Amino acid sequence: MKVIELIIDETMELSGIDAISIVESPAIEENWVALNKQQPNEFKFAEVSKEKRIIMGALLVPEKQTYRRDEEEGEYMIWFSKDTIRQCMEMFFKNGNQSNATFEHMESITGLTMVESWIVEDEKIDKSNLYNLGAKVGTWMGTIKVDNDVIWNDFIKTGLVKGFSIEGYFADKALTPLSKQKTEDKEVEKEIEAGLELLEIKSLFDNYGR
Repeated sequence: MKVIELIIDETMELSGIDAISIVESPAIEENWVALNKQQPNEFKFAEVSKEKRIIMGALLVPEKQTYRRDEEEGEYMIWFSKDTIRQCMEMFFKNGNQSNATFEHMESITGLTMVESWIVEDEKIDKSNLYNLGAKVGTWMGTIKVDNDVIWNDFIKTGLVKGFSIEGYFADKALTPLSKQKTEDKEVEKEIEAGLELLEIKSLFDNYGR
């Protein structure tokens, strides 16, 4: 199976990440944590029982091969280098996209804003360790404030969505055949199951209106 390294081509007008999507099955297989203002046995004041409505998770993990399949390319793997991931993060904010969000790559949604963003420099002392996320060096981490009641109450708190996925435009740097690597049948089955689940989630989302 071929492996494609994705890069940002600054000569392309639309190159880079333009939105973050909240999804049921994150392509990078990294989940998030939802942060509340009140921790167990701490801060007994009544006003701190209100939720912060903040979610934290990995947006891109360096050199992690992710399975993809489409009509044009067939089956293949994609990955990002540490340098490209840092470039993605920087361009994301330079272009003012921190409030661009979608639901399962299908619906544009409002009320989600990235309020914190960083590249993991040290696995042992990184902030993500406080929440047992185990992010590796070079990972792009982010925290997003959720001011959308429907998204927070019906999808995040219920666990219907579990992580982040990126949306953007990238160029291919190289194609490398992996002669010894084969896609297992269970990967295809997972794609089908995920598609059926997305249809169920979209139906639930549509009941609330856009």
